Parts: sequence; C-alpha cells; structure tokens
Amino acid sequence: MTDRPKNFSFSGFFKLIRVPNLVIIAVTQYLTAIFLVGKDSNWTDYFYDYKLAILCFSTILIASAGYIINDYYDVKIDFVNKPNRVVVDKVLKRRIVMTWHTALNFLGIVLGFFVGYKLAIINFLSAGLLWLYSNQLKRLPFIGNLAVALLTASSIAIVGLYYDKNESIVYAYALFAFALTLIREIIKDIEDMKGDATFGCKTLPIVLGIRKTKTVIYFLAIIFVGLVFFQSNMLNSGLLTNFFVLMIAPIGYFIYRLIIADTKQEFSYLSSYCKILMIAGVLSMIIFKI
Repeated sequence: MTDRPKNFSFSGFFKLIRVPNLVIIAVTQYLTAIFLVGKDSNWTDYFYDYKLAILCFSTILIASAGYIINDYYDVKIDFVNKPNRVVVDKVLKRRIVMTWHTALNFLGIVLGFFVGYKLAIINFLSAGLLWLYSNQLKRLPFIGNLAVALLTASSIAIVGLYYDKNESIVYAYALFAFALTLIREIIKDIEDMKGDATFGCKTLPIVLGIRKTKTVIYFLAIIFVGLVFFQSNMLNSGLLTNFFVLMIAPIGYFIYRLIIADTKQEFSYLSSYCKILMIAGVLSMIIFKI
C-alpha cells in the first residue's frame, strides 16, 4: 500500500528545495565577494558583512521557492522522467508545497529590503520569472533555457552590483555561468524528452530533433569560448585568460561526448559534467586572491 502524502517531511522538504544546489549558490556568492570583489582588500571584511549574509540567504530562499514551484507544476512530467525524485503529491501534499513556496518567496523579498530596495526588486522579479518559467516558459523552445541561465548569472552579478566594485571581473564569471547553464538546460531537455513530449511541451529537442539541437549546442559553445576570451582580453587579466585556456581541453571533451551521445544516460552524464565545469569555474575565483 502506498503511503499518502504528508503535511511535512524533513527528507521530502530537503529533496524538494535541492539543498546541494543551494549550497553551491551560497558558496559561489561568498567566493565572488571574497575573491573577486574583495581581491584587493581584507577578505574578513566580506566574511563578516551581515548584509552579504542577508543577500545570500534571500537568494537561497528565492531559489528554494523556484525549485518548489517547478516541481509543483511538473509533477506529472516528473512521474515519467524522474519517478524516484517526485515529492509533490507523493511525499508532501500539494497545498503544503504551495504554502512553502509563497512563504519562502515572501521572506526572500522582505529580507532584500534590509540590504537595499534594488535587491528587493531583483528578488521580486526573480520570483516572478521563476513562477513564469515553471508555469509556461519551460514548455517553450529555448526561452525557458534562457530564463534559467539569466537567473543563474544574476546570482553572481548581484554581488558585484551590491558592492559596486570590480564589476567587470564579476560579470565575466556571470557570463561563464550563463553560458554553461544555458547549454546544460538544453541538454536536460534532451534527457527529459519522453515526459516533456507526453504532456505537450515544445522544448528545443522536441521541436528541432536531437541532431539539430546538438548543432545549436555546438554553436553556443563556440560563441561562449569566443566571448570569454574577448572579455578576458578586455579586462587585461592574464590569470583569467590562462584559466580559460586550460578549460579548452575539458570543453573539447564535452563536445566529443556530445557528438557520440544518443541515450538518456549519456545526456545525463553530460548534464552532470556541465555542473562539474561550473563548479571548477567557481573555484577558480580563488586564484585572484593569490
């Protein structure tokens, strides 16, 4: 007999909000502040900045609400694509899930006012875009992928915007995050084609087919590499240029694996590989303090 959904479950709630992803967001924002924004100053000034802590916490709250509303709208699709990861209506009741979504968004926006009205506005717009993405955009070709990539990049860019210092190097990393996220989201759409097609989604691989979607990814990867090197030269940063030179080999390996990929498992591997590349990029911020 299947257990009925509950009003609350710690394991279900933590699974719903993607705790590992939230940790990555928090670490990324602190590394951005300490090693990019504060590369020429004492790192402890940023580590003990309570407003940075509030900024980070509010971002995590908005992201958590975004994961919740995404799972809420995608419950039927997820029963096809990822049945073992379904929480809504399986572990937690739908109305409870929506209550958490509303509460986390509200708290994230309110906390933004303690840092500044600009952050509160950004949090409000981010929450709205995450809802729109989950409700409509993710079922459309490319637009949903673009929305997620913009939100990911904004989690880095917002730190430079708040401190109004060393914005150029921060925005270079935001571009890096944007491009990799965009590519990863398209790959995830290929991975989830079966469930998406069943429920009438019009994602890029459903509209174009896998072969043409791969061509789009190749094109995006070439543009990404070109833009990153262009921005590195504009910043006159030898460290950043050297880092991205080192990234050519793993990006080349990614392209090779994408060319031969034709199963759900292979595309799942490529999605995880993109996340590893992104984490490597985040950790590379440390070199600017050395």
